[in-house]
Amino acid sequence: MLAFVKTIREAIANWWSEFTLQTKLLAAVTLVVSLVMSGLTFWAVNTIQQDARLNDTRFGRDLGLLLAANVAPLIADHNLKEVVQFSQRFYSSTSSVRYMLYADETGNIYFGIPFWEPEVETSLTIKRRIQLPDDYASDADKPMVRQHMSPDGVVTDVFVPLTVDNKYLGVLAIGINPNPTAVISTNFTRDVTIAVFISIWVMVILGGVINALTITKPIKELLLGVKQIAAGNFKQRIDLPFGGELKELILSFNEMAERLERYEEQNIEELTAEKAKLETLVSTIADGAVLIDNNMQVILVNPTARRIFGWEGVDIIGENVLHHLPPSVQAEITRPLYQMAAGECESAEFRIHLTQGMHRTIRILLTTVLDQQRENVKGIAITVQDITREVELNEAKSQFISNVSHELRTPLFNIKSFIETLHDYGEELTPEQRQEFLATVNHETDRLARLVNDVLDLSKLESGRRYNLDAVDLGQAIEQTLRTYQLNAKDKGIEIIQEVEPKLPLVVGHYDLLLQVLANLVGNALKFTQAGGKVAIRAYTLASPSPEGSDRPQQVRVEVSDTGIGIAPEDQKAIFDRFFRVENRVHTLEGTGLGLSIVRNIIEDKHHSKVHLVSEVGVGTTFWFDLAVFEEEIAGRQEGAVTEPAAQTHTISTS
Repeated sequence: MLAFVKTIREAIANWWSEFTLQTKLLAAVTLVVSLVMSGLTFWAVNTIQQDARLNDTRFGRDLGLLLAANVAPLIADHNLKEVVQFSQRFYSSTSSVRYMLYADETGNIYFGIPFWEPEVETSLTIKRRIQLPDDYASDADKPMVRQHMSPDGVVTDVFVPLTVDNKYLGVLAIGINPNPTAVISTNFTRDVTIAVFISIWVMVILGGVINALTITKPIKELLLGVKQIAAGNFKQRIDLPFGGELKELILSFNEMAERLERYEEQNIEELTAEKAKLETLVSTIADGAVLIDNNMQVILVNPTARRIFGWEGVDIIGENVLHHLPPSVQAEITRPLYQMAAGECESAEFRIHLTQGMHRTIRILLTTVLDQQRENVKGIAITVQDITREVELNEAKSQFISNVSHELRTPLFNIKSFIETLHDYGEELTPEQRQEFLATVNHETDRLARLVNDVLDLSKLESGRRYNLDAVDLGQAIEQTLRTYQLNAKDKGIEIIQEVEPKLPLVVGHYDLLLQVLANLVGNALKFTQAGGKVAIRAYTLASPSPEGSDRPQQVRVEVSDTGIGIAPEDQKAIFDRFFRVENRVHTLEGTGLGLSIVRNIIEDKHHSKVHLVSEVGVGTTFWFDLAVFEEEIAGRQEGAVTEPAAQTHTISTS
């Protein structure tokens, strides 16, 4: 039972919660009005009934006093017959009297209308009597009035004492019927009140039902449809059988939804195409690009940015970008990002060095994305540029300029010093001193010329100029190089050895560039080899089997060996850097420090090979590189050419 009551209460609560505030207020007002009207009506009915009872009381008291005054003398004379006749005539002449009872001093009823004594005495052999208060006879002048409810209405009971000469003879009880007109009026008023109350609520309920069916329901359907469309569901339709203005409203709503659906489909296609174009464009640009919203959540990121920040394989879309940036980047751009999101600034630029993973230097550009009115910030575009190469080139450029300035300053200072000395004190100097000064100036001038030529050569090689490679006779280039340095080697007491394979094939290269490589290597070997030492130039063919079992195109290896001072292991890694010189450490010989840089550039960048070295301090140094054999020469040679083993690339011993 309790569960059933609880279910009913929940159902009523759910039903009531579905009503709108206006409906609830209307129901409350209706209830108050109906209760007030019903209360007023019942108050009026009660007032009328009280007036009727008061009138009945007055009428009964007056009638009882009149009857008592007429029958009291007859009862005192014991003329009961006359009392009976008078009572019968009076009872028959009015409909207001319901009954008349006569009782003696003790309250025993001895006559009554519509009862009479034989009936009273024989009715179930019960002695009928009227129970009155004990002191009733002492207040003989005041009738007692009371009322009781009967099926016909309220009956007024009047008890009038019968006294003659102040002698109490008994009591006359008269019952007065209610006023028929008042009863009918009261009943009618009560029925009308109930009918009005019921009619009001019936009208309210009918009005609510009609309102729910004809107005509220379509309005709710329209409201639901509008909410669905506002949420982006343009497939929403309303199908209700209504006429008139509601029908036109529903048809207009359905037509609007259909147009919005077609418009959305068209826009989706256009937006999808534009998004694909944008993503394609962003993914192909060389710089990193990240687009975030005002909450720092990633909307778009291209592959370059993923590579720079190490986001490959990470689903970064929708995540807070600050949670995935390297610590150095996060520390720099967090505050500017929030300032830009708040509209405090429009752009910012940072240069940050990344230390995690590969060391890089990046430039980050922050730019706000505004709406069409350019008033509100809709997001922030982050552009990431990897400027590591640019920074390295700038550093190399600065270092190059610094080194060139330093190298130029020394010979210029020496030249200027000796020229000034000759100019100021030429007459005071001996011929031998003047000759020595001029020789020094000439030597520094040659040194300056070499430095300038080396700088120009290196600049020309790094300028991106294209060189056409052709068949080159290495034997001829080696002979020309040895002729150039033969006198220099003879003056220093160094033996030059030439070991060139007979019938050496032509190689793919540029004659002038290879001649410069040989000149630099032989010149360095002579410079760092002491008197009595040896410098050797070798050239021979190589053929190495490939993994497939067939021979690769043959190559020619060129070696330049010396028995000089050698290169320490810690210097071998930097020996090809610009302006790096071994004499920087031994402080015995002069040089520009650009020769080996030129050699590496020519061999690696122009001939696509690699320069190798083997060196031991105090023993000597060997440089070697490989060059591809010219294809026509390969086709013209016979199989089974003589191949020198790689072990021959050794340092020449002084023994």
